[in-house]
Amino acid sequence: MCDEDGLGLVSLAIHGFGAESERDVEREECVRLLIAQGADLGADKDGWTPLHHAALLSPPTLVSHLMTHGCSPCAVTRRGLTPLDVVTAHSTLPGRGDVALLLEESMRSEGWIGGRMEEKRRIFEQREKRKAQKEGIRNEISRILGVHPSWWNELDSDSESEDDVEDEDEQIYTPLQDYSSMLVFSPPSLPHIFDSLITNFKPSSRDATPAKTLYFLARFACLICDHTWLEDLIIGATDTIEETFFNHSEDLTCLVFWLYNTTVWLHLLQCDTSINEACEMLGSFDLIEEVINSVFVFIIRFAERRIDQLFDAAFLDFSPQGSDFETIQFESDWSIFRPFSGKKKAASSSVPAKALSHARAPSSPQSPVQPFSPSQSQVLITPSSSKKFSSLRQTFNRPSTPLSSLFSDSPPPPSPSDMTSFLTALHTMLNLSDINPVISTQLWSQVMYWTSCELFNRMITRNKYLCRSRSIQIGMNLAVLEEWIERTGLPLGVQTHFRPVRDLLNWLQSLSSITEFPDLVATIQTLRHINPLQMRRAVRDYKYEVNEGKMTEECFQYLTQLQKDWERHRVKLGVEALRKEMTEKEHEGSISSYVAESSGGPIGPTTSPHTNSSDTSSPHNINILFGTHEEIQSWEPTRPPPTLGELLESRYMLPLLLPSDPRMLAALPQKPSKAEKREKKDAGLAGRAHSVTWKFRNKKLRDVDVGALQWIDGVRSAARWARPITLDEDEDGGQPPAYNSSGTSDTCLKEEPTATIDTHDTPLTMQPSVRKGLGRHSSITGETT
Repeated sequence: MCDEDGLGLVSLAIHGFGAESERDVEREECVRLLIAQGADLGADKDGWTPLHHAALLSPPTLVSHLMTHGCSPCAVTRRGLTPLDVVTAHSTLPGRGDVALLLEESMRSEGWIGGRMEEKRRIFEQREKRKAQKEGIRNEISRILGVHPSWWNELDSDSESEDDVEDEDEQIYTPLQDYSSMLVFSPPSLPHIFDSLITNFKPSSRDATPAKTLYFLARFACLICDHTWLEDLIIGATDTIEETFFNHSEDLTCLVFWLYNTTVWLHLLQCDTSINEACEMLGSFDLIEEVINSVFVFIIRFAERRIDQLFDAAFLDFSPQGSDFETIQFESDWSIFRPFSGKKKAASSSVPAKALSHARAPSSPQSPVQPFSPSQSQVLITPSSSKKFSSLRQTFNRPSTPLSSLFSDSPPPPSPSDMTSFLTALHTMLNLSDINPVISTQLWSQVMYWTSCELFNRMITRNKYLCRSRSIQIGMNLAVLEEWIERTGLPLGVQTHFRPVRDLLNWLQSLSSITEFPDLVATIQTLRHINPLQMRRAVRDYKYEVNEGKMTEECFQYLTQLQKDWERHRVKLGVEALRKEMTEKEHEGSISSYVAESSGGPIGPTTSPHTNSSDTSSPHNINILFGTHEEIQSWEPTRPPPTLGELLESRYMLPLLLPSDPRMLAALPQKPSKAEKREKKDAGLAGRAHSVTWKFRNKKLRDVDVGALQWIDGVRSAARWARPITLDEDEDGGQPPAYNSSGTSDTCLKEEPTATIDTHDTPLTMQPSVRKGLGRHSSITGETT
């Protein structure tokens, strides 16, 4: 028996008692009676069963009774809703939490793993959780590095992941030769374009608008115009970019922004087969690589300045609380002050206990105070007067409280964890800004090389660090930095820069225990990254602890002889290097004069800095950083020239190497997938971070919207292209006006934007441009700056 909508007696009885909870008992008794009499529990025309209605109005006891008498909790309506979906929806209805829990447990017992609404709710919660985590990471980076919140783009990582699936279609790298992949300009408008697109452009994370715009401008200059247009565009853009970050060398966001855009710009030009040959002949790639190297050096200098602020306190002077390194006595201390210093240390060590006893119950001091004058020493102090002056004695004799206990809120001294916090913030910012993994890896290699050199030089030039106890503590602090390298996922080859420091620490910890000549020879053979001058300097300025052993005279004489042999070898190498340099200059001069005579005019340099660095980069294959985990971990950075003196050359710049495949310049850092994390956990490598992983997003790099026109023609021109133009009726023709290029080119736009055009071969020349660049050229090869 049911009504015209198919609603049965049980459903009508559930609704008949209303929504008041006071009548739940009567409702339940009536429904139980109907079920006992064989009432139909089927669904109505819309698919609603009595359980759907009971989930909204009835107590859990009636819901349980219906499920035990034939109503399935997995029954769905015409809209695909279960009773649980009706109650929960996007959020659980008030007062229906116990019913929702009962329905959920009953559905799980029947094999249910989660409904559609629950899946949406879980996805929403996970998205909000990731958003909160990302926001927390950004806030922490902004706090440590001083980055303005406007730097971060409000981009959804989930939406980006859908566009990460790339194909290897060649048309992606070389678009069709039509105006849909070009931006038209005129040479007189270049200063205005550079001013809006480069100088006054607001940097933001992962914004490749300047790179994409310059690429489309270069396509127009190369395919439609001649080589002078392309040369003026490339030279003017590189000079303006270099001048921009030179003027903002302290702004990390500006440096990271232009490192990303110049890399993307170089990738777009080199991958486009229709213009890369012309750019190669004009030397455009070398100019862009020099700009990349310059901004790369600026970021390194920024990191070095921040590290230098914490260097001494975090690496050299830091020791954990409770350590006994401060109580160690050395033989070089003056013996006349040793008894006083010992008493002072003993008194200072008992400060907390005495201060606590004085605070609880003041008592007379254990030792009388010394008289201030001879007259005071002759005064007879009676027992009664001693009580009066007891407080005064306590004032003079009370141990002084350290300032650290008076100001408990004072910040603790810098520690290695503060250093790694800065390094983590900078590394995360580079990853979130889509800096190429190869470039970021070499950046950290250079920073660690500088850190190693500075640590070595400061230790060997400051006598207080040339002792056994200090070397142990510095080694522990250095281990924190090495652990950070492993945890970050950088190649283990980055740690090779610390080999000289490790050898120096081992030498300091073992030289006092060497008493036999064979032991000295065996130890020296294991220290392959420090020279005899450095060993002799450490032995000469070494601070011996009390009762610490010393080398024999035979060992000292052997080290002295090694030092003399090394100095002779050093002079010999210097003479050979000078002779080789003079020979090369004479050879280059003879070649230049011969070519000048044969050509009838002066010429420019025959090779570019990048060409010179290709020979040095061949042994250090940078492409393996895109390989497997084993190949990445086997990578080692370029080795600096050997050190002949006592100090390491911390100003030496390792060469910046770029991938041989230009497509790899678009690689982006990527987090490991859940499957990779699971495999790593099963392999027992949960303590170590993942290696450098990368992905592509080529389509996104080549999408240019109408908004790019505001950087070329201004905001009003972009608005004109974004909305339809309404023409007056009295205007004749009805066609939009043709684009005016200030009369500098006789090429005009076609009526149909998709029509193909006829291109012509651009005459190329190796003669340098008449325009002189404003930028500061920096070689991409290794150099000392």
